[in-house]
Amino acid sequence: MRADTSPQRRSGTQGDWRKALLHPAAKPILFCAALLPAVLLVVAAATNQLGANPAEALIRSTGDWALRALCVVLALTPLRVVFAVPALARWRRMLGLFAFFYAFLHVLSYSWLDMGLDLPEIFADIVKRPFILVGTLAFVVLLALAATSFQRAIRALGGKRWQALHRTVYAAALLAVLHFFWMRAGKNDFAEVAPYAAIIVALLGWRLWRRLKG
Repeated sequence: MRADTSPQRRSGTQGDWRKALLHPAAKPILFCAALLPAVLLVVAAATNQLGANPAEALIRSTGDWALRALCVVLALTPLRVVFAVPALARWRRMLGLFAFFYAFLHVLSYSWLDMGLDLPEIFADIVKRPFILVGTLAFVVLLALAATSFQRAIRALGGKRWQALHRTVYAAALLAVLHFFWMRAGKNDFAEVAPYAAIIVALLGWRLWRRLKG
C-alpha cells in the first residue's frame, strides 16, 4: 500500500508538530535536554570518569557542545521555513543562550584548568596562538549576542540594529569552526572538524541562496 501523501495528510502532520512544539511541556523538556551534557560532565568530573587528562576532556567536550548548539541554532530557520513550522522560532533564544553557556564553560575550563586563571598568561597565550585568538573572537561575539538577547535590548537598540547585530552569529559559527580547524591542523587530523564545517557551510549557503533568490 502507498503511504498517504495527500495535502490533507501533510497538513495534519504539520498540525501535530505545531501542537507538540507549542505544548507547555515542550520548552522545559528542551531546556533539560540542552542542559544534560553539562550535568553529565559535572558527574563525570566528580566521579573521576574523564580519563587521564580531565582538564583536556572538559575543555574539548564543552567546546564540542558549544559548536553543536550553534549548529542547532543555525538549523532552526531552515527547518522552520522548509517544513512550515513557525513554532520553532520560539526556541531560538533559549538555544542561542545554551550555545553561549557551553562556550562560556569552554573558556572557563581553558582559563581555570589549563591556565590557572593567570590573566597575563592567558592574554599572552591568546596573542601567541592564532587558534585561541580566533576562538576568543567567537566567544566575544556570542557574549554580545547573549547580553542583547532580551526584550529590553531590542527596544534600546531598535529592531534593525538588533537584527544586524544578531546576524553576527554567522561570523561566530565560522570563527568557531576555524578555531577547531586550526587547533587540529597541528596534528593534521580534520576528521572531527569536517562534519561541523559541512553543516555550517550548508546552513549559511541555504541562507545565501534564499537571499539571492529574492
